[in-house]
Parts: sequence; C-alpha cells; structure tokens
Amino acid sequence: MVSMLVTRPEPEASDTAARLAALGIEPVTAPLLRFAVLPTTLPDAAGFAALAVTSANGLRALAERGDLARFAHLPAYCVGARTAAAARSLGFGEVIAGSGDTAALVAMIAEASPTGPIFYPAARERSGDLGKALARHGLMAITSVVYAMEPAEALPEPARRRLDDGAIAAALFYSRRTAEIFVALADGLARRAEIGILCLAEAVAEPLLAAHFVRVGLADYPSEEAMMALALSFARDQNVGMIAR
Repeated sequence: MVSMLVTRPEPEASDTAARLAALGIEPVTAPLLRFAVLPTTLPDAAGFAALAVTSANGLRALAERGDLARFAHLPAYCVGARTAAAARSLGFGEVIAGSGDTAALVAMIAEASPTGPIFYPAARERSGDLGKALARHGLMAITSVVYAMEPAEALPEPARRRLDDGAIAAALFYSRRTAEIFVALADGLARRAEIGILCLAEAVAEPLLAAHFVRVGLADYPSEEAMMALALSFARDQNVGMIAR
C-alpha cells in the first residue's frame, strides 16, 4: 500500500487521512501547524453588512471565544465549499460559497457590493491582504486577528524515520506556509529527490521547488476533491511502477 504524509493541521488532517484511507492509501499524519485562539478585542457587530471568511478557522476561533452568535446574522461570503459548509453548521443563515481561492472571493464580494463595511476574522499570518484587495473595489473591510497557526518545531519522529527510509511515497501540501515549514524541518532529508510533492496550487509548491524537491504535482483546481484525485493518480503510478519492477 502506498503511504502519504498529511501535513495539514487538525481537524483537517484527520479528514484528509480518512479520505486517503478510503482510496486505499495509507495516511501518515504530521500536522505542521497548530490552531490557537487569540484574545483580540472585536468590533461591535452592529453596522457590518457582511462577513468575509477565508478559512473555517476564523469561524472556529469566534465560536471558541463565544463571539460567533453576534455575527451569525450577517451574510457570510466564504472562500470555498468546505468553509461554507462550516458556516452553515455553525448557524449562519445566509452563506455564499466561492470557488476556492481568495481572488475569486474578492471578486464575488465586489459583485455583490455590500452596502456597508465587511468584517473579516483573520489569522495572524496571512498570505494576502483581503482588506486591500476589497478596497480596490471601493469596499471597506475591518480585519480582526482572532487566531494563529503555530508552527511545529519538528517532524514527528515516526514520520521522519519513514521519510528517511523511503517508506512514504508522497506528501500533501495545502498551504505555502506549511510547505515552508516542511522545507525547514526536512533539512537533510536523504530522499528528497524521490518523494512525491502533491500541492494545492503553484504558490504552495514554490518553496518546495526552491528546496530541490523535484517530483512536484499540482491539483487541477484548489479543492480537496482535486487533491484526492491527484493523490489517487500518483498512487496508481506508484503501484504500476512497483509491478513493472
């Protein structure tokens, strides 16, 4: 059975691991980020016209702080289907799902043209500036940093050992930051030219390519379904190669 490393934080890591197992792929979970709620002061919910959500973790942080109900009456513009599903499960009545990336989310909100400011519960570390992107469309976003994703200090020893032994055929990466952390923690990895690197998007793959990981594959579009299709295709190629040998 082909084994693959799952680098996502929890609870997403367990979800992806279950999907891989259903495809006949052995998952090896090694979350490289840990979710942490931050005690930020939040603005009054009154006066906001909408909520922008680039990650379900923003909603999770509001829920854990006990602040979610104050914002649940707002239309929630979500980056993708999974984030939208999380919003619905947490009680949002009006949920609009994007196609999976921040640029599309900005375009979707701009087309809707909310008649007031937009509340954005955000991570401490962000790959882009949603507020600035919306400002180009004449929209104002109020960003509140409500959570952080803390980096792992080391790869779990069993996972590192299996990587060094060549027992893990590929690793899955969903964010550029996770890829950067893996590059730092995998310094000295003996088999970096052999391991498959399966990435959600080109920007995610860039740090890995720069670190000379060469067997890189990209999902056809930024979704979990596309990542599973990429993983299954890689696993089938691996199995064919094993039979040929």
